[in-house]
Amino acid sequence: MPEPRVTVVVVTWQGAALLSDCLDSLAKQTCPHRLLVIDNASTDGTIELLRDRYPHAEVRTLPRNTGFAGGAQAGLAAADTEYIALLNNDASADPAWLAALVDALDADPDLAAVTGRMLLADTPELINNAGVGIRADGYGYDVGLGQPDGPAYAFRREVFGFSGGAAALRTEAARRVGGFATPFFLYYEDTDLAWRLRLAGRRVAYEPAAVVVHQHSATADQSSPAFAFHNERNRLLMLTRCAPARLAAIQLTRFPLTTASLLVQRLRGRRPAGHQFRTGLRLRVLGSYLRLLPWALRTRRQIGRAATRSRAAVAADWLGADP
Repeated sequence: MPEPRVTVVVVTWQGAALLSDCLDSLAKQTCPHRLLVIDNASTDGTIELLRDRYPHAEVRTLPRNTGFAGGAQAGLAAADTEYIALLNNDASADPAWLAALVDALDADPDLAAVTGRMLLADTPELINNAGVGIRADGYGYDVGLGQPDGPAYAFRREVFGFSGGAAALRTEAARRVGGFATPFFLYYEDTDLAWRLRLAGRRVAYEPAAVVVHQHSATADQSSPAFAFHNERNRLLMLTRCAPARLAAIQLTRFPLTTASLLVQRLRGRRPAGHQFRTGLRLRVLGSYLRLLPWALRTRRQIGRAATRSRAAVAADWLGADP
């Protein structure tokens, strides 16, 4: 067998009930690879499962739960191959998934990352993710979420960013721009990395032949307060680090103003649905953001010095663009 050119990283935390489908699908891949499981200090029998059923997997157990961002960065640091691929522990990959990602990277040296066609496990005729887009206000979103799978998603095309749930990256390109931002813990770490790759003049593409089926929200409940907290905070951190100053300033000013408006509505008896509209959670977001602000500003300067494209140019190309 040839030496593998790609390391597949599976980040898991308390995922013993999910891992078997994921790892069984990787065992059927047509592309040779190194398998690296990063365990975020699970206590649910994950280690025993890996030892007994998947002795071929290299397992690295972290001393504490570092979230997806910390686990992905640990995998990137440990990779010794040209490419690194990420697969969610609640996803199952088609046998040709990895080969399709590698072929796309081989075909275009300017690509730094390739993201796959992710389908919803409960309704596999619907798209879960066909790349990441970014709205004019800086919110990231899953391209195609809830849309019927079909001709619109059957061709390769450039997208703003990749989903960390099913993608492959050039290892050195990701390292050169700083890898995954571990303070994010969960959510937006992939979009933040994609933005930095674009600032470095690299590109990201969607590859329809790289198919995975994903149990959406099986690992992290996207209706939970934790999702709302990390989603809101990490968007602000990403904008602080990567976005044009004007856009970042507008969104950073808008957040506390919106929080104050929501508080007034609550005092008047109106309570918008959704954790992201709760005053207490939004105040926690602001507190956490302010604690991380010195880090975000320091890394913003580092990102700017290393960039080959301006923040304004990347924003003009992609913010609010229809992928």
